[in-house]
Amino acid sequence: MKAVILAAGKGTRMKSLTDALPKPMLRVQGKPILEHILEGLRSAGIQQVCVVTGWHAEVIENHFGNGARWGLDIRFARQTVQDGTGRAANPARAFVGSDPFLLTYGDILVPPETYAQMRRRFDEADFAGLVTVTRGEDVTLGGINFFDHAFCLTRLIEKPSPSQLAELRSQGWLKPGDPVWYNAGIYIFQPLVFEYTARLEKSPRGEYELTDAIIGMVTDHRRIAGLEIAGRWVDVRNPEVLAALENDSIL
Repeated sequence: MKAVILAAGKGTRMKSLTDALPKPMLRVQGKPILEHILEGLRSAGIQQVCVVTGWHAEVIENHFGNGARWGLDIRFARQTVQDGTGRAANPARAFVGSDPFLLTYGDILVPPETYAQMRRRFDEADFAGLVTVTRGEDVTLGGINFFDHAFCLTRLIEKPSPSQLAELRSQGWLKPGDPVWYNAGIYIFQPLVFEYTARLEKSPRGEYELTDAIIGMVTDHRRIAGLEIAGRWVDVRNPEVLAALENDSIL
């Protein structure tokens, strides 16, 4: 299995911290966020990694080089136009080839063993993909996921509004006491996902959404496994989260 890490964005919520650095190069406990992710992937037996770069791409590329220092084979692909998560992995399509690949954003930190757990879950059946989820997050800021009895994805709604959540409750999709599954932004896909991203239309936000591609796969009865992340999940979204991580035990 290969891995693709999305690290092209500027990270505007980090304010001046990303004026000269890509967000994944901000340091947590002495190492760039991206380095923590790469070490976790290596511990899961993934050695071939493509990092999709954009903002200050040379900072990432010069720091990691070919990856030999970390026992990895690292390639880079430049994203010249940033028009949504649905097209963000496209520069890595040639790298992926015919292999399944783990896809993660370069600013999400999880316990290192998460990646190995994802591989085991994906290998349980003939899945087209895998989505990770976590509890306790505000789903209006991300996506809400619904699963069947085998914990396979049946429905995904990107950034539901409070009125949509109320409707989901009235329809019985959300029941009192049931967990609300927040999309954790780390996936495994078969390369057929690119067939779905290629046919995307822009969302009301004016972007191509990866979640729309996943919805298309589910609509076509492609089986997408679910996996709850065990332990802490951190979206390093702003300077406050970054500062709090200095004394965190997640890493």
